[in-house]
Parts: sequence; structure tokens; C-alpha cells
Amino acid sequence: MKMAAITRLQLLHHPFPILKACTFPHSFNFNFNFIPPNLHRATRPRKFSTTLPLCSNSDPIPEVGSKGSIVGDLLDYLNDSWTHFHATAEAKRQLIAAGFHLLNENDEWDLKPGGRYFFTRNMSSLVAFAIGEKYTVGNGFHVIAAHTDSPCLKLKPKSASSKSGYLLVNVQTYGSGLWHTWFDRDLSVAGRVIVRGSDGSFMHKLVKIKRPLLRVPTLAIHLDRTVNKDGFKPNLESHLIPLLSTKLEETSLESKEKSTSSSKAAHHPLFMQVLSDELNCDVDDIMSIELNVCDTQPSCLGGANNEFIFSGRLDNLASSYCALRALIDSCKSSGDLSSEHAIRMVALFDNEEVGSDSVQGAGAPTMFQAMRRIVSCLANEYIGEGAFERAIRHSFLVSADMAHGVHPNFMDKHEEHHRPELQKGLVIKHNANQRYATSGVTAFLFKEIGKIHNLPTQEFVVRNDMGCGSTIGPILASGVGIRTVDCGIAQLSMHSVREICGKEDVDIAYKHFKAFYQTFSSIDKKLQVDF
Repeated sequence: MKMAAITRLQLLHHPFPILKACTFPHSFNFNFNFIPPNLHRATRPRKFSTTLPLCSNSDPIPEVGSKGSIVGDLLDYLNDSWTHFHATAEAKRQLIAAGFHLLNENDEWDLKPGGRYFFTRNMSSLVAFAIGEKYTVGNGFHVIAAHTDSPCLKLKPKSASSKSGYLLVNVQTYGSGLWHTWFDRDLSVAGRVIVRGSDGSFMHKLVKIKRPLLRVPTLAIHLDRTVNKDGFKPNLESHLIPLLSTKLEETSLESKEKSTSSSKAAHHPLFMQVLSDELNCDVDDIMSIELNVCDTQPSCLGGANNEFIFSGRLDNLASSYCALRALIDSCKSSGDLSSEHAIRMVALFDNEEVGSDSVQGAGAPTMFQAMRRIVSCLANEYIGEGAFERAIRHSFLVSADMAHGVHPNFMDKHEEHHRPELQKGLVIKHNANQRYATSGVTAFLFKEIGKIHNLPTQEFVVRNDMGCGSTIGPILASGVGIRTVDCGIAQLSMHSVREICGKEDVDIAYKHFKAFYQTFSSIDKKLQVDF
């Protein structure tokens, strides 16, 4: 249906300010340059700006919270991090900018008290740590762990297909997404490629096609009359295939496909040309691709008071960023580690959404191998017994993953007395069957941090007649026996292509995580359990 044109003046005076800042679907016929002829020149509005102060990382974000808010920075991080690769690369950039030293797992490490370090694995997982200046052998690690991956569509190794005059891109589902939400979205691709250099070497590069490139169209209701009664139940193999373009008569690109290697023929020549243009290289120099399908709509503030964050990948990049910033900001000044006896750490893992069993997932011993190496590096001439084991017993892990906020239209899906709300603080997750790693002791210690710093917390437990999800918490807790609490920011629409959480909860999580690093040692020593 065609819409009447909306003038710039009408848009500027719209009662909801978010409409002034965010982009609109291309099908909307907005006339931003129209000036009513009867409007006097002196009263004409200034030139309208289509920048995105509430959405974009190119402009300051107004009114995102009180002084010290990280909400604007989180939006930038989300908009930069279309994939787990980009999320890790952006975390790496921020750590280097903050003075952390990049380590390589293949090299010998030379670590010192007061030092700040990090390493990446597969450019999709990351471990960063800051060593207290008063560290002694056997002291513990204070860790916040999260994950960089989110449910999405990924290109199949052979993605090229064509039907009914269209070029299509074959995909596979990753994780447990709400796949119906991916229909009728402006989609594109991002990820990593291996590119051959002019000297014959191979380079690892990240790529992001920012413009809408793909779309999965729904079937018109005229051809599916019972969809609203019977539900939308697409076949994920045959119906969830993004459309790339109409199929033209055989072009020079298609002719080239017949003579090129089978690895190139696995993908449409037109698609490969788009990639090569973005990478500024020849198509033949693209040796391998690993790409996600991504939604192009920017992360932004929403709601009548701009109190919500609307975004993809909040699960779990919101937790990852809060943890990353808390570590960076807890040790950015020269004296921040002067009285610290422990080691502060962030661990961001890949593949949580599919079980964590990978070389870059929490199921691998990445974090514990790093801990053992750190203890060994700092031991110097120490010849005592059980340095690493004692360090683990002094350690504490916060497993940070988004939580289920109560849905106002589906309140009965929550246990009656455990209905977390948005804007009410971090949610501590409990499960008697150990789907979460929280215990009475770890919950107490984490809540005590909030209590001391005036930060609210909430509790969640699943209904007895429903299954319970899980996190990396139990995986890491059982790995070497580290005390663990599971917590997260409450959100709605989890695993949708667009999710929602509360703006205030982001700042509360950041403050709680920062307080954890700064005060946990003093709280922990007051409690004796095994004695």
C-alpha cells in the first residue's frame, strides 16, 4: 500500500523523538526536502539531518543515562559487532587502546604483577586479565565469562542455488533461533575470509557488507489463507533461503563460473564479486569464506522515553560488553591494582549457542590453561605444593548470560514468584538440577556486592512444568571446581532477530561487574564455608 508523503516539518514535530533519529524502510515515501510554500523563510526549519544520534556509532548519543553511562558505547559495540569475529576484533581494539598487552598462545609468556594482558583464539574467543600488584602465588582469579556468538543463519559451503528465475543463497541454521523473525528483514552478510596476498601468503580478513543484500520473503496471505489460524510453520530447509537477485541472462560472470575452480563455483559469481569489491581484491584471491547472514537495522534506543535498547545479538553481546568495560575501567588508573591481591579476568567464548564443544568454546580448557600458565609465570622460585589448585579454590566465576524478563502478554510462562522485570537489576539464576551453577553461597556473595553498592538484584527459577535452558556456568564450574554464580540482564524476545532489554539494566550490570572486581576480595574473606 502506498503511503502519502510525510513532510520534513511533520517529521520534526512528531511527538515521538525516536522517529527523528532512526532510519525507515525504503518503501516509506518520506520527502525530507519539501518545504511548504507558505512557510516564511525566517521560520523554515534548519536543514534536516538523517544521521542516527540514537542508533549510529558516528554521532554522540543524547540522554542515554546519567553520567558514567555506557549505553551509548554499547550501541556502538553492537553496531560494530555483526558477528562473533567482529565482536572479538572490537574487544581486541578496545583492550589495546586501554593499554593491555596482546599475548600469543604459541609463545612463552613473561607476566608481572600490575600487568594487563589478553589473547584471542580463532578471533572469536578472548581472555583478558589484570594482575594485582600484591598478587602472591595461590591467590585467586575473579572472572566474568560470557559468549560472543548468537543464533543466526550461516552460509553453506556450497551456497549457490537458483529457482524460478531467482538467485538464492543456501544457509544453515546456527543455534535455536526464532527463525520466523528472519523473514522480511533487510539482510546482508558479514564474517571472515582468507585472502591470498600478492606474495603468495594468506591473510585473515574480516568483511561486512553494510547495505541490504539478501531477503527471505514470506508467502502472501492470499496464497496461505490459514496461516493466522494454523500458525506460521516454515520448513527451515526449503523456505528459509535468502533471495540474492533475479537471474539474468548468462553474463560474463556466469561464463567465468564454468571455467573456474569448484571452490569458487560453490558460490554465485555475482555474490563473490560483491565480496571482492568490499575487500578490494580479485575474486580469485578469495580462498575461503565463513559468513553469517546479518540483519542490517542498527541497534538503537526505543520506547516513549528511550528506555529500551532494540537490537540483534543482545544475547550475549550486552553481557560481553559490560564485562569487558568493567575490567578495563576497574584497572585503567595507575593505582587501581596497587592493593589488589587477586587476578581480574574476562573470558569471552564462542559456540555457547550450540553447546560450547569446540576449540574456541567454553568446553575447551582455554581459560584454565591460561590460569595455569599465569600461575606458573608468576611463581618465580616458588617450590610449594598445589599453587594452581589453591588458586582455583580462592577463585570465583560470574557466568553472565541474558535472562528471561517477564513478558506482559505471557506472564503465565514464568514461575509466579520469580518474574524478573526490565530496569530492575541483574537476575540471579537458580536451578536445582544444576542447569545453572548458582549455589546459596555464590548467590549470597554476588548479592552482597550489590547490597554494598546499592545495586538491585532479582531472582529467576523456571517453572516445574517447563524445561530449563543452560549456560557456560555449569561447564566451567565443573571443569576444575570453581565457585560460580549464573546471572544476566533481563530481556524480551530472546533469540529473535531483534531483541529488547532495558537501558538502565546495562548500566546496573556494568556497575555490578566493576564492583565485583574492586570489592570481591574483601567480601569473600569474611565468609568461611569449608573449615
